[in-house]
Amino acid sequence: MAELNATEGSLLGFLLDGPKTGWDLLQVAAATLGRFWNVTSSHVYRELKVLEERGLIEAGEPGPRDRRPYAITAAGREAFTGWIHEEPGREQLRVPLLVTLWFGRHLDDATLARFLDTQRRDHATRLDTYRDIAAAMAGGDPHVAAVVDFGIHYEEAVLRWIDGLPFGKEPRTTAPARDHEPG
Repeated sequence: MAELNATEGSLLGFLLDGPKTGWDLLQVAAATLGRFWNVTSSHVYRELKVLEERGLIEAGEPGPRDRRPYAITAAGREAFTGWIHEEPGREQLRVPLLVTLWFGRHLDDATLARFLDTQRRDHATRLDTYRDIAAAMAGGDPHVAAVVDFGIHYEEAVLRWIDGLPFGKEPRTTAPARDHEPG
């Protein structure tokens, strides 16, 4: 059997809990793995088609709004078992703020401070969300708890990092660097 990519594997994993429509899968992915694994609606529907063509899922009868529930097949369970036993791939860190900071010398402090303030608020909100999830699932699945704990530690680390930055707080006394210094 051909290998599964991480999105296909995670969709099969979500279907182990019972049939779900593409919309349901998008919602559960966003609510659970959304901060760690980006999945778009076009990606989910494309992968569902591939999984169905491979016989790993079956589409049920259309329901409201023509939404079709998908159920995992025996072959899908076998494929999921093979996938979950594979070594996870290497991570690829994508943090847009880091790209902006790389070129931050071209920003004035007011703009940079605004960007950092927005990021700080977003990370503080996510930290609160992870803490709420952790409290709600006390005594639940220890594997999911480990992922939520990672989220808590990550958000705390980002907030400490933002708070410790030596710029973006006070107005600069000199102009930002230019792309090209005059000859």
